[in-house]
Amino acid sequence: MPIAAPPLARKAGAAQGITVVTVGFLPIVAIVAMFPAVPAIIQHFSRDPSAMTKVPAMVSAPGLTIAVLALFAGLFVDRYGRRRLLLGSTLLYGVVGSIPFFLDSINQIYVSRLALGVAEAAILTTLNTLIGDYWDDKGRHFWLTIQGLVGPFLATAVIVASGYLTGVRWNGIFLIYTVGFVAFLASLAFLYEPASDATARQMLGIDEERTSFPLREATAFGVVTLLASSLYYVFIINGGLVWQEIGVMDSGSIGRLTAIPSLFVMAGAAIFWLTGRFGARWQLFLVFALLGTGLSAIGLIHDWRGMVVAMAVQQTGAGMAVPTLIAWTQRQLPFAHRGRGMGIWTACFFFGQFSSPLLVSLLRQATGHMQGAFLAAGLFGLVCAVASLVVLSRRARPSAAYGA
Repeated sequence: MPIAAPPLARKAGAAQGITVVTVGFLPIVAIVAMFPAVPAIIQHFSRDPSAMTKVPAMVSAPGLTIAVLALFAGLFVDRYGRRRLLLGSTLLYGVVGSIPFFLDSINQIYVSRLALGVAEAAILTTLNTLIGDYWDDKGRHFWLTIQGLVGPFLATAVIVASGYLTGVRWNGIFLIYTVGFVAFLASLAFLYEPASDATARQMLGIDEERTSFPLREATAFGVVTLLASSLYYVFIINGGLVWQEIGVMDSGSIGRLTAIPSLFVMAGAAIFWLTGRFGARWQLFLVFALLGTGLSAIGLIHDWRGMVVAMAVQQTGAGMAVPTLIAWTQRQLPFAHRGRGMGIWTACFFFGQFSSPLLVSLLRQATGHMQGAFLAAGLFGLVCAVASLVVLSRRARPSAAYGA
């Protein structure tokens, strides 16, 4: 009696790709959307002497929760499945993200922001895992590139909407988080639980005997991600202070001068796509080299024209950083451990976000000014560029199956 062939695994297409790209932007909304609203929220709570400290802390509060909980989210992904966790987390995002619209206590809003970080940790870990599940290496590069190209436009739209909502009401900004409910419906309609890729990998001679968690690879991508993230956020958090040090004090002028270099994030995403065939070690080298060169130049230049050029180099590296790190990490993770591995990646990336301003503050104290801190960070980035190329080149031959 002939044995029936197993059913073909469902293949992800444009609907899944568009959904993953847009839902994956939710955690970015949590940071980008808040910046235009911070002065209005501080003004509303002006009677509270701690408002100047607590309100900015609300912006970064979800990031700390993500760093702490991402690994646990990865464990849940591997044990209970991708789709179920994503549906629950997008629904939670909509609830806890928008609830401050109905609150008038700074402490209660802060707690809701911590809860938002719980949802974001699950969303980030699950979506990054699904990118590895749904597509092969070429497909991952394509959708990560699309994510990098679309991101700047979505960020601009969020900032415009945030300014409008804040103008209507001091806490109107929190209504923007109702997009979580739209994300829930889109995920419910288009995303599916992927089948294990164990059979395909065995047919290709990959992972036949590998059942334990790839600890060596996880240590490598965790350390590299932590270092890259720390450099990635140097300009995002402290860029305005550098403009002031070279004499550009008006916030409107800073915004206009920053607009054009910020578009080079898309150039970084395009470079990621074009350099995919050269391997992760060369892509990581470029990420650290561009970030290091840009930050070093920002630390040395005292003219606004040169600053714009230096920022463009740094922003190109920033646009290339996230897709490069994710793609490299995913290639090293088998299906059974992909959720936990992406949990480690997410935790390391957001620990980098948390540690970056602390490290920059120490460098600023040591050098006496913010440009000195940028120069020191940039030189460190260049050292990381050379180190990543040397180390990964040595590991390339024995780790070829995992995309080193």
